[in-house]
Amino acid sequence: MTLKNAAFLATIAMLLLTILLVADFIRTVSGVLGDVVPVVALLRSLLGLVASLSVTVFFYVFYRAQSR
Repeated sequence: MTLKNAAFLATIAMLLLTILLVADFIRTVSGVLGDVVPVVALLRSLLGLVASLSVTVFFYVFYRAQSR
């Protein structure tokens, strides 16, 4: 497995995780708006989403920087 293939697989895996975290964030926002979930959970969900997006962008840029 080349470094470019590994970066591609990592990008795909992080993209799937980011999609799951977006769904969790939307669910948390709707819970906060309905007064079912505390606001602190919104902060936790937002931090997880931002971290996942950052790592996904990093892997994508790393993948694109690899020589063809």
